[in-house]
Amino acid sequence: MSEQTRSVMAEEARRATGAGDVGRRIAARRAELGMTRQDVAARAGIDAGYLQYVEQQPSAAPGTSALIRIADALDTGVAALQGGGAGLPPGVGRAADHSELIELDPAECRARLSTHGVGRVAAHGADGLVVLPVNYSVADGSVMFRTAPGSVLATAVGARVAFEVDHVDEALSQGWSVLVQGRARAVIDADAVRRLDALAYSRPWAGGAERDLWVRVDEERISGRRIAAH
Repeated sequence: MSEQTRSVMAEEARRATGAGDVGRRIAARRAELGMTRQDVAARAGIDAGYLQYVEQQPSAAPGTSALIRIADALDTGVAALQGGGAGLPPGVGRAADHSELIELDPAECRARLSTHGVGRVAAHGADGLVVLPVNYSVADGSVMFRTAPGSVLATAVGARVAFEVDHVDEALSQGWSVLVQGRARAVIDADAVRRLDALAYSRPWAGGAERDLWVRVDEERISGRRIAAH
């Protein structure tokens, strides 16, 4: 995917933040597949301007026929676009009849980490092993995340941690996961912190202005696997 296409998709996603739930899910699924609005409209046999309206207008209420076409173009279901599985964990669908577990090499692992997202950090806390979700960024080849001083993850600074991110595609019965193991280190250089703040795609989903401690995972080992359906 070209940088120009990425920029267009990012701008479209930003504009969709004021849209209704269905519009946001359509825009998010389209971005996940790396498809432009024109790509989806052509596959669905609808006008690209109408798709833009659906994605961006909170009052948009596409009919069943249009939703079916859009869902088919996005390799998903109408229920998914309407949020039918929003409260469920990924992977509730059935596995493929014939699937294969494939090891990913380090380059593939880093490519799937991309530049940002939501993953999980496993660390030892006062009450034992904990696994917590974090917004993360990738900078200088390392996973970075923000937490609050005094939090469980902040106390893990200096210790070995594990970071995991994954993706499950219910429609295609495929998925992948990447695991980074290493030592957590606080980022204390003021210039480095400002740079990370500028690079961050999103504030922490959990909110809170106090989550201003950047933690870097110094990679010691990276591994990953993907499930291919045949």
